[in-house]
Amino acid sequence: MKAFVLAAGFGTRLRPLTGHLPKPLIPVLNVPALFYTFFLLKEAGIREIICNIHYHADAIVSFIESSCLSGLDITFSVEEEILGTGGGLKKCEKLLEEDDFLLVNSDIITDIDFAALIGHHRRSGRPGTLVLHETPEAAEIGYVGVKDVLVMDFRNMRGTGLFSSLIYTGTAVLGPEIFRFLDTGFSSIVDTGFTGLIDNGGLGSFLHDGLWCDIGTIPNYRKANLGMTARLAALGDRMEQAIGMRPELISAEAEIAPDATVNGSVIGRNCRIGRGAAVSGSILLPGTVVPDFSIVSDAVADPFGIIPFQTAT
Repeated sequence: MKAFVLAAGFGTRLRPLTGHLPKPLIPVLNVPALFYTFFLLKEAGIREIICNIHYHADAIVSFIESSCLSGLDITFSVEEEILGTGGGLKKCEKLLEEDDFLLVNSDIITDIDFAALIGHHRRSGRPGTLVLHETPEAAEIGYVGVKDVLVMDFRNMRGTGLFSSLIYTGTAVLGPEIFRFLDTGFSSIVDTGFTGLIDNGGLGSFLHDGLWCDIGTIPNYRKANLGMTARLAALGDRMEQAIGMRPELISAEAEIAPDATVNGSVIGRNCRIGRGAAVSGSILLPGTVVPDFSIVSDAVADPFGIIPFQTAT
């Protein structure tokens, strides 16, 4: 089975962090977000991956090609004009039309069991299966309407009156049938492909009750780094075996002065924390410099500035 990874977006809600670094490469505990997906795919035995890219496309290609991800065959679908989740997938129809494939967003941090998902999908006999996750924030994020394990609606846009505490995780197994309903131009897979499958063969569901976080906003990015540390660290041995990386609070390539203090923070590679400086409850992206005797508290910082968490929305 092949996988299609959506990695073309602008990362608008993560600005200004994504002004210089594409969202798929934004690190979570010093591992680029996209690489958590690569880890799960490889562990599930999926070796052929297609990534659609647009924003900072060259940076994504360069980083992946320099990362020596042995055992993975990664193909890039470069979009000169961004095509959205629907159009981006339609562009790759010739690469995916022969069999079922896994669809994954590049900005989620999760431990979804892809092998179990695939098995569930194949037993269902349906043309598509969406992974759903229960959360009290479903109304805010966008709830999914479900009836008898079938996905019937999204945010009640089809007028079904089906409400739930379930959200779509950005992960699915889809059959080639979906290409009948996708548009070639910019479009959403929800409005085109998913709706088409709901009306033609049915769209199944697979409930994931484990780890899941969308890092698309600054508050969620903070949660992934500082609120899920132990759970992500527990994946370390498996990740290192699969992709040669492991989640860690402080990069071995960071330089921290002996009298500097670091508490409850993530320090990226090539960061430098000067003499007498203090960093607490913060995330420093790669290359960030904290000058001598400076203080960074409850913020995310990169080489271009500091964003206090309390002002981030």
